[in-house]
Amino acid sequence: MNRKWLEIQLAVPDEAVDLVSQKLMEIDCTGVTAAETKLDTFVVPAPENLANDPVMKAYFIYPEQVDELLGTVQKALSELADMYPELARVRLKSRELADHDWASDWQQHFPPFRVGRRLVIHPSWIDWPPTGDEVALTLDPGQAFGTGTHATTSLCLDALAEHFASEQPPQKILDVGTGSGILAMAGAALGARQVIATDIDHDACQIARNNVSDNRLEHIVAVTDAALGEIAGTYDLVLANILAAENLRLAGQLVAHLTPGTGRLVLSGILIEQEQSVVKGFARFPLTLLATNHRDDWTCIVYQSHA
Repeated sequence: MNRKWLEIQLAVPDEAVDLVSQKLMEIDCTGVTAAETKLDTFVVPAPENLANDPVMKAYFIYPEQVDELLGTVQKALSELADMYPELARVRLKSRELADHDWASDWQQHFPPFRVGRRLVIHPSWIDWPPTGDEVALTLDPGQAFGTGTHATTSLCLDALAEHFASEQPPQKILDVGTGSGILAMAGAALGARQVIATDIDHDACQIARNNVSDNRLEHIVAVTDAALGEIAGTYDLVLANILAAENLRLAGQLVAHLTPGTGRLVLSGILIEQEQSVVKGFARFPLTLLATNHRDDWTCIVYQSHA
């Protein structure tokens, strides 16, 4: 059967992409692309940098009443207008797509990609049998943030791969702000024995649990919505791909979860112009700054705890 699809185009500010995507998924959207926006973190853009062209494309199974679906989408956006007034004025554009056009227009945005020497992350519609000591994760875009393509997440993945290529790879990992669960799953796939993935967003936690289950990693990765201060223990590696302000707010708790003397801390979600303020904020803790890595407009900072 040749199914038809409806593509809806809409322009939204970068910092609203997360919530808009979640809203669209709640009304049975089957996929979202946002090629021109930042998916893995919230950044308030300067007004002059807001594009007028559509930056998001949402895909639905073609409805019997297009106008009714467009009205539902408009209503969903208006429910977010208290936080983002621009969403009350978003103009929607739509077009019909055949199955072939849907696949080429959406799925082409998400090819498999390699992290380090061993890890490959691929969507479910592409089969990737691992060879040798290669490990593969299946992760589809569209439901929670962290598909690995954004600079903040890819910087964390690279740091993770480097730690597992070292002489003492981490065995216990804490992933703060897990989103889709990609970093937690990558750590488990690469060889960690225990991974705690935490996120205060309940919906993100459920999506992360589903992704963990799909990759058969439940015996290693535990997903929780507990606050960071409620999580016990110390860890060989703590990952925090969150806002710069949140890294600073949680600094003491992040450091307290490091194994003394050997624990490593990876901070991301930090714009390059925010790097020095974050470094200054962590200078009061018993840490050694190991590396600052950059990609696009973003930085990733790696520390090691003192004994």
